[in-house]
Amino acid sequence: MTNQRTPPTSVRIAVVQAPGRPFQRDAAVDIVVEETASAAAEGAKLVLFPEAYVGGYPWGLAFGTAVGGRSEAGRRTWERYWASAVEVPGPEVDRMAEAAKAAGVYLCVGIVERDTTYGGGTLFCTILYIGPDGTLLGKHRKLKPTAAERLIWGEGDGSTLTAVETPFGTVGGLICWENYMPLARMAMYGKGVDLYLAPTADARGRWQSTLQHIALEGRCFVLGCNQYVHRDMVPEGIETRDELEAWPETLCVGGSAVYGPLGELLAGPLEGEAGTLVVDIDLTAIPRSRFDFDVTGHYARPDVFRLIVDETEHPSVG
Repeated sequence: MTNQRTPPTSVRIAVVQAPGRPFQRDAAVDIVVEETASAAAEGAKLVLFPEAYVGGYPWGLAFGTAVGGRSEAGRRTWERYWASAVEVPGPEVDRMAEAAKAAGVYLCVGIVERDTTYGGGTLFCTILYIGPDGTLLGKHRKLKPTAAERLIWGEGDGSTLTAVETPFGTVGGLICWENYMPLARMAMYGKGVDLYLAPTADARGRWQSTLQHIALEGRCFVLGCNQYVHRDMVPEGIETRDELEAWPETLCVGGSAVYGPLGELLAGPLEGEAGTLVVDIDLTAIPRSRFDFDVTGHYARPDVFRLIVDETEHPSVG
């Protein structure tokens, strides 16, 4: 008779609202390494960092663009941004993988990814999933950059709709305003996500309603993670830094939060400072929450509605 391991009934997670380090890739990786070790010391088994943390979310910068025009200063700003991005695999990923292994945690980090497939001219907003043995388990590229983000990031395809199986349930999610895409959410629900990651750059109070809605709709735990950034965190030498003059001193107040599968607020929102939310997740709450609503189960109507998801890769040259 085989011995079956009893699944855990709880897990401790950490949502790291890190201080911004835009255009400062190595400094951001240093913070990921340090904060991962700190979270593990507090007993966390999963550690989440914000959208585009390594490489940087460039609040307030237009890269010298206007409709019908680009500037030389903007191109030089872009060159700096491109140079601070992360190749996957690459040395920065290796450092973070070593940190995850040393801490024995699942580490999920938002990066700006520099794709090298066709010469490296395109950047993507990406989540990396790293296992406690240091293995890169997968990545997710943002499907649809929002508004001016389309100037700096390409679009991912369905091949990176990643979900990771862990001893404490299925982990997966979407980045920022992807979470406003109903079909993208449904695709993730269809993967059975228990811990839904929602790293973001959206610090509006109304974003909390989105996180709460996903928790209620997916009957899952939702980990919202943002960063805390003010203008003096942006390096002085950036060629188009004057574009920030129209912005407040605090570029992003944060707003990281954790919600339970019945929409209850478990931690946060953390605003106005960097910090870490450490939360004990009661995994037994998930089946209880699905008693009266299961979005892909008894509350679905596959005879009326069906979602087809293309998870194949779509290279430009094949």
